[in-house]
Amino acid sequence: YRSSPAGVRDANSPAPATKALSSPAQIPEKSIAVLPFENRSHDVDNAYFGDAIQDEILTRLSKIADLKVISRTSTQYYKTVPANVPEIAKQLGVAHVLEGSVQKSGDAVRVNVQLIKAADDSHIWADTFDRKLTDIFSVESEVAKAIAEQLKAKLTGREEQAIAAKPTDNPEAYDAYLRGLAYSLKTANTAANSVNAQKYLREAVRLDPKFAVAWALLSSVDSLGYLTTTLQRTDALREEARQAAETALSLQPNLGEALLATGYYHYGCLKDYDTAIRYFEQARPHLPNDSRIPESLAYVTRRRGQWEKSESYFNEAERLDVRNANLLTQHALSLMRLRRFPEALRKLDEVLNITPDDVRIVVFKAGIAQAEGDLPRAAALLAPLHPNADDTQSLEAQVYQSILERNPGSIIPRLLQILDRPDPELGYVNGDLRFWLGWAQEIGGDHAAAQRSWQQARSELEFFLKDEPGNFNVLSDLALTNMGLGNKTAALAFAERAIGANPIEKDAVSGPSSIETLARVAAQMGEPDRAIAALQKLLSLPALTDTAAPLTPALLRLDPMFDPLRGDPRFEKIVASLATQEK
Repeated sequence: YRSSPAGVRDANSPAPATKALSSPAQIPEKSIAVLPFENRSHDVDNAYFGDAIQDEILTRLSKIADLKVISRTSTQYYKTVPANVPEIAKQLGVAHVLEGSVQKSGDAVRVNVQLIKAADDSHIWADTFDRKLTDIFSVESEVAKAIAEQLKAKLTGREEQAIAAKPTDNPEAYDAYLRGLAYSLKTANTAANSVNAQKYLREAVRLDPKFAVAWALLSSVDSLGYLTTTLQRTDALREEARQAAETALSLQPNLGEALLATGYYHYGCLKDYDTAIRYFEQARPHLPNDSRIPESLAYVTRRRGQWEKSESYFNEAERLDVRNANLLTQHALSLMRLRRFPEALRKLDEVLNITPDDVRIVVFKAGIAQAEGDLPRAAALLAPLHPNADDTQSLEAQVYQSILERNPGSIIPRLLQILDRPDPELGYVNGDLRFWLGWAQEIGGDHAAAQRSWQQARSELEFFLKDEPGNFNVLSDLALTNMGLGNKTAALAFAERAIGANPIEKDAVSGPSSIETLARVAAQMGEPDRAIAALQKLLSLPALTDTAAPLTPALLRLDPMFDPLRGDPRFEKIVASLATQEK
């Protein structure tokens, strides 16, 4: 499943800007990028076929350790770009590019491929294959083998077998698999794409119960849908993910895709990070060029608080997937948590070079400005944004900005308008937005309106807590809402429950947010000792606030929620430590 395990990718990524990322001296000779294949089929229903065949060829190539093969995520942006091959190769850091086209009519398939040497834009190998659908595997194998020969890549016996493998003898099952694969490759990590991928992959394994690669991909789609909530988090979904991974492994114990899928299951469905790491590492030798393995290891080691290891994995993944906007964004978020702001900003600018209209990236840059105490710069970044209700991150960043400026008058009408007709799809997040509305009203001096907003937020959040008693986000929101209502006992109890539901020892990425909640509640509820202790702990950890602003002394100096601590020598010492805390 090519969508990232960590988040959603922009569905409408534009063509990349022409910025060279590698100098010729750095580019290894045995390196290649497979550009998106042109679909020449007259039937629009056959469009899936070109995407799937391109990926099948790329997958076979990526199993050759002696090659450097760029991941599909980085090449997909060139789908609508006229092929300036030398420039594309330079951007991707490769010496060779494979272009191709696919035409499918009934069960007849024509595949054209051209291998191009980027240095002089010369075609060093080309071929046309006219085959029946039942024999399409041989085309994928022959192309991969010919490229390996042209690039003088050494193949081990295991790699030769992997390239030549025929995954199924059932052409209908393979066609269903290719359709499911094509949906899993789509840029947008949406519920519709996940459901369609799932549907076709279930059909593939029904038609051929011994189709190991299809079982593995079904499990990956399930596990990542469970993790990113593009599929409903049911026990049945988790069970299908487990069974599909186990079936794939039992059919082919050394299949890299099956090992990867099992790692995704333990990571996405069980949060069993130790086991996930073991399976990802086992998959490595079988998928030496698959950027998803170091990318997944970057996320898992980050959750475990192993930040240096995570950084190393991010760098490794980016060498194989240089223009993966989501991967670069996640790396930037790690750097933000570590308060390495200049590096984070450079990484965010790399993303904007690929997806210039990505609103999330602008919000993250504003978060860094807030963390550095530069409210005018943050305001200049956030002011042009007009987020819809479903872009809660951007919306909350704007609300937080108005609160930091202590001037929420302009944002309150916008929040009231959105919450007048709340989107049921947002679930408990509507209660979260109501908390922010109440806090904006309180800062604006309308105490009565704030109390009404918080009462409504509390009743909405309590409803969701019945179904998700261990949801630390809901528990944190209830802690803050009860804080606003002046219910000290309940506020502190919910804050402690949130910490227990997602302890930092188990999740170094989202665990700190519950400690932040405790710090806010304790500060407001007259518990300065607990608030100071929580803040001291937070500032010693990599951490982001809930609005994606890294927690810093400069931010604490501005945030009105910590006003009760001002004048306390311990708090003043924290906010005066700006020079040592921010790099």
